[in-house]
Amino acid sequence: MVRDDTLYFRVDEGNRAAFKEAEALPPLNYAKKGGTIDLSFWRAPERLFDEPEELVAWARAALAAARRVAAKRERTAPRRRSKPPP
Repeated sequence: MVRDDTLYFRVDEGNRAAFKEAEALPPLNYAKKGGTIDLSFWRAPERLFDEPEELVAWARAALAAARRVAAKRERTAPRRRSKPPP
């Protein structure tokens, strides 16, 4: 995800250890009801822009995390019931 010219990677339990370096950088967040909500998107370290192969590895790990999160949401989403015909 890119916001305000900053690259963020999706992080979950599956790739959090690999992204420990990014943990020191500010996560993507937003203000809500007077507080700050941190999202599971961590800022990419600047050094990755000089290391394209490692940048690709981080991007693939982030994409895998996004897919895991999406799959989990699909499994936990309530199923809609069709309305019975009138």
